Amino acid sequence: MAYETDVLIIGAGPTGSTTALALANSGVRCHIVSRGNWMADSPRAHITNQRANEVFRDLGISEDVARYASPWELMGDTTFSTSLAGPELIRMRTWGTGDDRRGDYLRASPCGMVDIIQPLLEPILFQKAAEKGATFAFNTEYVSHVQDADGVTAVLRDRLDKREYPVRARYMVGADGARSSVVEHLDLPIEGRMARAGTVYTIFNADLSRYSQHRPSILNWIVTPDASFGEIGMGLLRAIRPWTQWIAGWGFDINKGEPDLSEHNVREKIKILIGDPAIEPDIVRTSVWYINQAYATQYSKGRVFCGGDAVHRHPPSSGLGNNTCVQDGHNLGWKLAYAVKGWAGPKLLESFSQERSPVGKQVVQRANQSRLDYAPLNACFRVQGAENPVAAGIARFRDPGPEGVAVRKAVQTALDLKQTEFNAQGVEMNQRYQSAAVIADEGAEPEVWRRDRDLHHQPTTRPGAKIPHAWLVGSDGRRISTLDVTGKGLFTVVTGLAGTAWSEAVRRLDLPFLRPVVTGSPDAQDLYWEWQRLREIEEAGALLVRPDGVVAWRDREGAADVGEAEERLSAALCAVLDLPNLATVPREKQAEPSKPSGAPLFA
Repeated sequence: MAYETDVLIIGAGPTGSTTALALANSGVRCHIVSRGNWMADSPRAHITNQRANEVFRDLGISEDVARYASPWELMGDTTFSTSLAGPELIRMRTWGTGDDRRGDYLRASPCGMVDIIQPLLEPILFQKAAEKGATFAFNTEYVSHVQDADGVTAVLRDRLDKREYPVRARYMVGADGARSSVVEHLDLPIEGRMARAGTVYTIFNADLSRYSQHRPSILNWIVTPDASFGEIGMGLLRAIRPWTQWIAGWGFDINKGEPDLSEHNVREKIKILIGDPAIEPDIVRTSVWYINQAYATQYSKGRVFCGGDAVHRHPPSSGLGNNTCVQDGHNLGWKLAYAVKGWAGPKLLESFSQERSPVGKQVVQRANQSRLDYAPLNACFRVQGAENPVAAGIARFRDPGPEGVAVRKAVQTALDLKQTEFNAQGVEMNQRYQSAAVIADEGAEPEVWRRDRDLHHQPTTRPGAKIPHAWLVGSDGRRISTLDVTGKGLFTVVTGLAGTAWSEAVRRLDLPFLRPVVTGSPDAQDLYWEWQRLREIEEAGALLVRPDGVVAWRDREGAADVGEAEERLSAALCAVLDLPNLATVPREKQAEPSKPSGAPLFA
């Protein structure tokens, strides 16, 4: 049967473009369509966490991302003040930059956090996918689709000439955002509700260096009566390009209809948040967006798979949105590639929904809870019943008397609660997959969390977790991460010098997608002894690591001989890839994976 493409991707945002790049890196044909004339035209998502940067590192674009991003050190503190130019009330260490957390972030990953807005990130993903062979069509919208046993036939519409035409593909991806037509046509189950609150966002240009350069911060919260409506109850000045382009944001009552977006009103709001009447903001655009709290409990039906905002819809609090979208695409891309190449059966693709839907639910709940968690902090700056509750609250906060002392103690407790938004490394890094593509340890006990699961990353080689980061040393004497010697579209068997049976088993199997990594060998020396401390298996044991860096299976003790190693490894691969046996796998070799993209964002 003729196919125009192997995978048709609806939507060119972070999920669609990440999926396309993963497919293109694997040599699989894919076609991206987008309703728009280009990529994102507004600086929506921006916080980029360590796990997303690990994905970019695996896909070979980390240098490009770092080139256009605001670096980790500029994300800095989050400030709370009466205006940007006015007196500060609180300054909070965020995004792992604090002295008490920086070491946690350094130990967890070869990648740091960065701040890159969507209009800069999306073109990087898209361009690299196109360079690798992905095709595309802008001003093109999805109309409908039908599935059969062999593929998907979608109807697309050219928005310029209104022409409709069919495209035949083996699989289709719905990455078409929060108002996803693909999700609607699939009738995927959605829990929660849309548009439960509203926010005004205004992009403006103004040089505010004098108020920001000495205290670099991506987020600046403004405690003022003029922006006190809603769950957060504060205005926001968010740096887009430090320190000359910004977003001003404030909540509004959706029960009273649309807010006043006249230029005069918007300009006055911005000037209040800045607090310097001499500064005239250059307003670029004003828009309204709504707080969603909804997630799909199933991400696919048949040969159609949905990801990104199409299946998890939530506010930007906690900075999880874009990161989750990227990880959806990374998880799905390699699985589609293996299915197209005949390297996997249908259960591997079913694992996409099994693995990512719990993550989507968690992210939606966490982002919305982060908004609610502002309530204790707001209470510290409000005196209910006062003529001006916020002004009275600020006065009480500064009062030297007993009431002021009590409030200042309450602020500490309120800030501790906000750690789960601004330093939630565990939420970002502790995914544990349970699916057909993961083989749990036989008789495994539930994982014991040594510290707060939301705040702290816990490295482990338990199946379902991503392989821990440890620094190895290559034959050239340079440091490389365990993440650098795994992934890149391939399965990896990680063992030690005593695990010769495993590396020989890999050689005997001669699979196009499987390679061995022997820690302690000249190419992967464990000179720091970090990997030995983290691996949780004997030196003769083995980890089977998937292309997305997730441990699929492990053998703790090792095999008695090569025959036993080959038998165990074959059984594990057949289970994970849903294959009756490995003899059915086409032996055409995949291109060698590319080298790691540049130096780590910080080391």
